[in-house]
Parts: sequence; structure tokens; C-alpha cells
Amino acid sequence: MDFDLTPEHQAIRTLARDFADREIAPGARERDRSETFPADVLRKMAPIGFLGGPVPEEYGGMGVDMISHSLITEEIGRVDSSVRTTLSVQISLVEMTILRFGTEAQKRTYLPALCTGEIIGCFGLTEPEVGSDATKLRTTAKPDGDGWVLNGRKMWISNGSVSKLALVFAQADPSKGHQGITAFVLERERDGYGSQAIHGKLGLRSSDSSELILENVRVPDSARLGEIGEGFKIAMTSLDGGRYSVAAGAVGVAQACIDASVAYSTQRQAFGKPIAGHQLVAELIADMIVETEAARLLVWRAGQLKDRGAPSTRETSIAKLYASEAAQRAADGAIQIHGGYGFSDEFPVERYWRDARVNRLYEGTTQIQKLIIARFATGIDAIG
Repeated sequence: MDFDLTPEHQAIRTLARDFADREIAPGARERDRSETFPADVLRKMAPIGFLGGPVPEEYGGMGVDMISHSLITEEIGRVDSSVRTTLSVQISLVEMTILRFGTEAQKRTYLPALCTGEIIGCFGLTEPEVGSDATKLRTTAKPDGDGWVLNGRKMWISNGSVSKLALVFAQADPSKGHQGITAFVLERERDGYGSQAIHGKLGLRSSDSSELILENVRVPDSARLGEIGEGFKIAMTSLDGGRYSVAAGAVGVAQACIDASVAYSTQRQAFGKPIAGHQLVAELIADMIVETEAARLLVWRAGQLKDRGAPSTRETSIAKLYASEAAQRAADGAIQIHGGYGFSDEFPVERYWRDARVNRLYEGTTQIQKLIIARFATGIDAIG
């Protein structure tokens, strides 16, 4: 494996870093405080192509490889995880799912509008009583003439209340269990799905999290994504891509913790010298650096496999597990280094800690990742 980034990768990383520092970072604290969705940031990202990075150019994207996608995601996650979450859902869960499983008409209709930010998409899988076990969906899809009628609730849906398009998973044939789950592309203006924003979150306060409300939502059969009963496969494939972007974003959080801790510890004085000169503070910083470097390489390994078209589910789960846990440890260490200031939003490390926490939950919890990784080693499925 070549551990050096190509000149193209370096250019993408620089572009993303400069944009993040100039356009995203300055307003991050105020958006977090006011729970303001970063619509203005998204409008600025669209012309650069960041809303459709890995989508082929023929459908309105940049056509970049997955390593480039991870670099963009890391740099945005470094300054604001709320923006990164919005971007990850838009690209990894919505655009790439339509790209892989959509008809040509669906791809031509939706992808250009998603890549330009004309429409924001969401991914409707989780339900109030269905999280890790997606085989038990209660949302129903019943045939109705030449279409379907959907009923149910979806919960913790990122981008839900700001979306104009929703990928929704519903049970079309309960007798078949998870093999009856079917995916649909819903348009808010055409299909009339509802939503209710969720407030009071620990972190990601400026990203949108919502309940989706499906009450006798009638959709044409042309809204179906993939074949009847293929929904569970589509969802699991999509989550594999989502985990990759979460892992890259977590690396960004960890790197932000390093940057903040180095800056603070080299300026803050205690016992007659900068606190970076005290061994236990230096140890905290060294631990952050080692774990962040390891997490980044795990993300790049998974991305390289994806770019080759090779199986990468195991490697993606490893990267997501390690990076999300490392980001949380880095944020905890950064608060420790900042002392009392780390407990206040005068410095960003408390936001990093709050934002990092959800990485261990969504797109498959840390525990689910461990079960996936163990299944590859033992051949025994401990999930079901």
C-alpha cells in the first residue's frame, strides 16, 4: 500500500481545508448555540462540488474517488460535525444509494438536484422502536392499484425536516420478514410526507434531526427503489457507505482536538512553563496523535478497497469503530488539557466532545461494529 497522497488528493485536501477554515469554522459556535441549520454553508459548498463529491460527473457530481471523499469529509468534520453529518447523509446515504440502486430515470431526476443542493435528502430507516435491528421495521407499504400506500414513523432522521426527498424503508410483505422490506424515494411536494424536528440534542445541534411522519402516503410504483423485497439489502449497503463517512468525520474531530490542545498547551503557563512541558500533558497529546494517525490509515485502507471495487465491509466497520472511539478519547483528553476552559464553549473542545459522542451510535453502534468484525473472524452471526 502507498501511504502517500497523490498530488490530486493533496489538492482536494487543501481545497477542503481552506473552505472549512474560511466558510464553516467562523460560525460553528453560534450555529451550535442557536441550533441553526447550516443552509448558508451548503449554498457555498454546492458550487465547489462538495455536495456531490463521489457522484459521477454525468449526474452532476465531481467524480472523485473515495480517498478524496474521505479527505473532504475529514476536513469538514474537523471544524463542524453538524455540517459533516448533513453532508454525509446527502452523499453517502442518499446520493450513492440512488446511484447504485436507482433506475436511470431516478438517477437523472434526483442526482443533479442533490449535487447542487437544490434539494436536501434524508434516509428513513430508524424507527421509534427499531434501531439496530432493522429487520423489524413497522412502517408498512401496501399495494394500491398502480402504486403503494405507506404508513409509519421514522425517528432520528438527519436532514428530515429540511428535506425535499426521503429514502424510506417499509415492510411490503410481513410474511417474508426482512426479505419483504422495500425501499422508496419520496418527494415531499408530490407525496406529502410530514416531519417534526427534534430539539435538545447533546451534540450536532445545528444539524437537523427529525421524526418522519407517514400517514397514508400514496406513491407511484415508479417511486420504488430497487426490487420489491430488496430494501434490507439496500439499507445495509447504504450504511456501509455511511460508516465510511462517519469514520472520516471522526478523524476530523480527533485532529481538531490535537490542534486545539497543541495551541492551548503551548501558550498556557503553569508552574513556570507551558503546560505542554509537563509530562502528563505531553502524554495526552501523544496518545491523541497516535490514535488519530491509526484511525486515518484505517479509513484510507477502507477507501482504497472501495476504489478498487473490492469487498470492504469488514474494513469499514473496523475504521468506523476505531475512529469513533478514538475521537471520543481525543475530545476527553482535550477537555482535560484545557481544564476549566474546556468545560465552556469559550473553547471548541466541549463541542467536539458532544459531537463525537453520536459517532458511537449512528450508522451502527460500536457494539454492532464489533459483532460484524467478529462475524468475519468466526463465521458465526451473533447479531440475529
